Amino acid sequence: MSDERRFEIIRALSNNVVLANDVLTNKETILMGKGIGFGAKPNGSIPASDGRIEKTFTLESQQHLSQYQMLLNQIDPDVITVSERIISMVSEELTPNLNEHIHLALPSHIEYALYRIRHEIAIENPFLWELQTLNPKEFEIAARAAGMIADSFGVEVPEDEIGFLTIHIQSAAAHVPVGNVVQYNHLLKDLVALIEHRRGGPIPKESVDYLRLITHLRFAIERIRQGEHSPNPFRDKLKDMVPHEYSVAREAADLMEKKLNKSVTDDETAYIAMHLYRLFNKDLD
Repeated sequence: MSDERRFEIIRALSNNVVLANDVLTNKETILMGKGIGFGAKPNGSIPASDGRIEKTFTLESQQHLSQYQMLLNQIDPDVITVSERIISMVSEELTPNLNEHIHLALPSHIEYALYRIRHEIAIENPFLWELQTLNPKEFEIAARAAGMIADSFGVEVPEDEIGFLTIHIQSAAAHVPVGNVVQYNHLLKDLVALIEHRRGGPIPKESVDYLRLITHLRFAIERIRQGEHSPNPFRDKLKDMVPHEYSVAREAADLMEKKLNKSVTDDETAYIAMHLYRLFNKDLD
């Protein structure tokens, strides 16, 4: 036993979640698995080979670890459990590279959401339609997360709350603060409105064209935010080949520069123009 990697139990958070110290790395680690916390006692030991361990995670930031330990004393253990189940689902279905702050933000949010629901305090989500339309995958995962919360606590989770959960999922996946996620969704909405106005009509929100546009703009925002640069070999030609689309792309680039406080290269503008050309001339395909 002494030669086998093991975890020393610090405390059981619930029947399914244990806070332990990884003896190999000397880091505090969360262990998740059905029944793993049942009968677990401080200073006890769990071998790494224990079949009940379904998931582990370590908070690398000492600040996050301290905050998480404080959180454990303030929040219902069942909230921690359902939060980690949701985080596990997001990790498996969206990206494993989640911002570890979600382990703090999500249970805090769910605890407050349950308080509002139980006390019939309605909070309208003004971005619900945009969140559902602009982020269909994240919204679908958030809807299932809401189902987990409803089943665990015997409450009815309103659709507005699904929107708030979507924001937290986006935030963790993109490593962007929640406030910035809201800002970027506003920016997407404004960009779509600009493009529709210059196109001369709305783009059906259920169409493939709309999904392509949103996907392209989201990746463009992310590239601009991170300062990434991809040379566009058609950049100089596009100004003359598709002047209208390039002009609209330049307006979109100006709007992104203003909202993101980041410069947008001519190469990125040209990529947007290429996408707009296909969108504006779809009937000519």
